Amino acid sequence: MDGTAKSKAKPKDKPRYKQIAEQIEQRIAGGEFPPGSYLPSERVLASELHVNRSTIVAAYDELQAAGVIERKQGSGTMVSEDIWGLARTRVPNWRHLTESGSFRPNLPLIRKIRRETTQENELIDLASGELSPDLVPTNSLQQLLTTGDFPSHLGYEHPLGNGPLRETLRVHMKTWRSIDTTPSSILITSGAQQALHLVVQCLLKPGDAVAIESPSYCNSLPLFHSAGLRTFSLPVDEDGIDPEQLIELHRTHRIKMVFVNPNYHNPTGTFLSYERRERLLAISAENGIPIIEDDPYSLTSFSGEPVRTLKSMDRHGTVLYISSLTKIVASGLRIGWIVGPQTVIERLADAKQQFDFGHSIFPEWLAERFLASPDFERHIQQLRSQLAFRCDQLVFHLLDTFGELIEIHPPEGGIHLWCRLLGDFSEQRLLSEAVKRGLVFVPGHLFGSSPGFVRFTFGRARLEQIPEAVVRFTDALTASGWVKKQQSG
Repeated sequence: MDGTAKSKAKPKDKPRYKQIAEQIEQRIAGGEFPPGSYLPSERVLASELHVNRSTIVAAYDELQAAGVIERKQGSGTMVSEDIWGLARTRVPNWRHLTESGSFRPNLPLIRKIRRETTQENELIDLASGELSPDLVPTNSLQQLLTTGDFPSHLGYEHPLGNGPLRETLRVHMKTWRSIDTTPSSILITSGAQQALHLVVQCLLKPGDAVAIESPSYCNSLPLFHSAGLRTFSLPVDEDGIDPEQLIELHRTHRIKMVFVNPNYHNPTGTFLSYERRERLLAISAENGIPIIEDDPYSLTSFSGEPVRTLKSMDRHGTVLYISSLTKIVASGLRIGWIVGPQTVIERLADAKQQFDFGHSIFPEWLAERFLASPDFERHIQQLRSQLAFRCDQLVFHLLDTFGELIEIHPPEGGIHLWCRLLGDFSEQRLLSEAVKRGLVFVPGHLFGSSPGFVRFTFGRARLEQIPEAVVRFTDALTASGWVKKQQSG
């Protein structure tokens, strides 16, 4: 009778920890967590499920008592290797499969940063490359959503993307970026990231040599290695890359393509000088080396002075231009685009059709309306002043705290501040200590830099969080065992 009563018990009658234990066991049986894999930490799982950590501890105790999981001191909670003897079933080895695919995962530290920034907590985010909610033109976008007429056609879009949006982008490119193009030379993508993937997958093959800046956000992207490319570095100084070094790289390795982020470069914030731009374009034309210009930041110039993009200076058609609305309007719109020769655009569009059958009409419609409205110019002007002020505040508080122990070259646009701390410390330990204190940033080595560098993104955190962010960073640096070193001379 007792057994019958138990079988009829409703799920809500069960203690919460037992419900969680059953859910985890179902996920294990389904192969999501194969034998030998590690489960989320008690703290992370408690945050995900919005329960007390003690509830997760009780659920893990239940599973451990059943022999489903094992706890290893200092390592975490692992699914038992001997679980097959309990379940008498066999599921695919998902862990092995996830490690054997050709598409490489993000670096573990990148995944850790992303996990932390997606938790619902009081974390101050100086890592995410996006705008804070108060910098997004929410009111303008909401008005467009409530007053505009949605398109009546809700089928698949044109392979190149929404026609009105591409026409509006043609005007936008001429007005704001001094680039002459046509709607048929523009491909709408799901942000700049998809544009880069399309270029790599469609225009290059395994074994090809490409040149990237160093340091560079490209160093943190696995897509180059997933495609089997060989990457070679072009060091970045205060004026950007030195194009003369590309000549030697090309002579030695036959460079097939060069990827540059010339306008308020990520992560250093540097601006490729116009003299070097001219030389880079000349070398590109002389050697037939395509240039991929990734330009998310040119409209964020703090001074408001127009930026001459590489594409606007290109007289020989060697530049493929990539941009997006992620860093200047809203990352959630997922609107990016590529400008290039029509034969290339058609090839990339064909591949995009294979991936996703084209972009969603709704963000394209909203992006077109906003770009064509007077609100866009007002928004850009406000964005520039707000970003400039946040950058100034971050620089002020860092210099006020560290003085000569920190090297900073403030950018003239963009959303990133590149810093070098004089002294010795472990970047990984520093990040861990910062997360404990509710702060996240990106260590410099993820961009391929030498030790001692960090990147702070001032576009994501709220203005009032900046002083506290520096306090937390200072505490984390001290806790990480930072050995200070005075500047020589």
